Amino acid sequence: MTKAEFDTAVDSPAALPQPPGALAPNLPRQLSDAEFALLAAAGTRREVAPPETIIRKGEFGRTMFVIESGRILLEFGGELPDKLIGPREYFGELALFVGNHARVASASATEPCVLHVLDHDAFERVLRQSSALVAQFMRRSFAYLVASEQQLIANLRRRNEDLMLTLDSLRQTQDQLTLAQRQIRTDDLTGLCNRRGLYRHLERLNELRDPERQFGLLLVDLDDFKQINDHYGHLTGDGVLRAVAQELQAASAPVDLPCRLGGDEFALLVQVRDRRELAERAALISEAARQLRFPHAPRSLKVTVSVGGSLCRDESAWSVWYSDADCALYHVKGSGGDGWHVLP
Repeated sequence: MTKAEFDTAVDSPAALPQPPGALAPNLPRQLSDAEFALLAAAGTRREVAPPETIIRKGEFGRTMFVIESGRILLEFGGELPDKLIGPREYFGELALFVGNHARVASASATEPCVLHVLDHDAFERVLRQSSALVAQFMRRSFAYLVASEQQLIANLRRRNEDLMLTLDSLRQTQDQLTLAQRQIRTDDLTGLCNRRGLYRHLERLNELRDPERQFGLLLVDLDDFKQINDHYGHLTGDGVLRAVAQELQAASAPVDLPCRLGGDEFALLVQVRDRRELAERAALISEAARQLRFPHAPRSLKVTVSVGGSLCRDESAWSVWYSDADCALYHVKGSGGDGWHVLP
């Protein structure tokens, strides 16, 4: 598959995450339309005929398989029953989730099959291209795998060291995935949402909106932040950014979203009754910044911000909301900063 074909498949509507409320796959190992399209597009197509063995139990693997057509028999051995899986199901995922992993089952074709084979590099590309959808797939896979391992321990009625290590590894990986999901949407320095988190929030605005309020956007820029870094050092500059982020958080209601857009630029998406309430928030943030003092920095360090804002029209897109607030912000910047302005 060429890079252009892969990018087209990732960007197609079928490869997008399912909206809230969309039906989940019926079987534990069955992929949704979006998951199948994404993983199949990333893999290498392979045709197999019965009784070809695809993987053997105990061997170390580095690939995962997605079934497009045909049936695959998974043979676990011991007291576990075999499983016959078919189209849009997958197997061998542990090799990608937890590294070079010993196969827990053998797999062979019971009829002519078309498979898509994903190695570590292909899976990493998919994770970068569509992290939210892959995270959804991995979380469901981990839940299924953990449940399977727990049932296996109960059935065998004896301690199996290899299985316990695998279960522990899965739990650690799941914790890491949860942390990674949070980090993807969070700014490391300030703990606020980043742009990715903001865009995710924008997708859910209809769910979050208070019908008695309207959205407003405030953009916040630190004045002369480069001079703060140059004169007092980057550690002090980082402390200033964190302090301003805390003031934005303090000025936020539970339904609001403060975020760091990058550098010294912040945003606060709020729900307010009217322009006056939005202006009060802007004035509060501006005054809170002036009051900041830093005990381990010289007394000469003074922090001010420029705040621009506007109410958000329901029929307009985020780009229009941002542009309106940005115009208000540049009005303040053009007047020397250290103040606020909300468009009428």
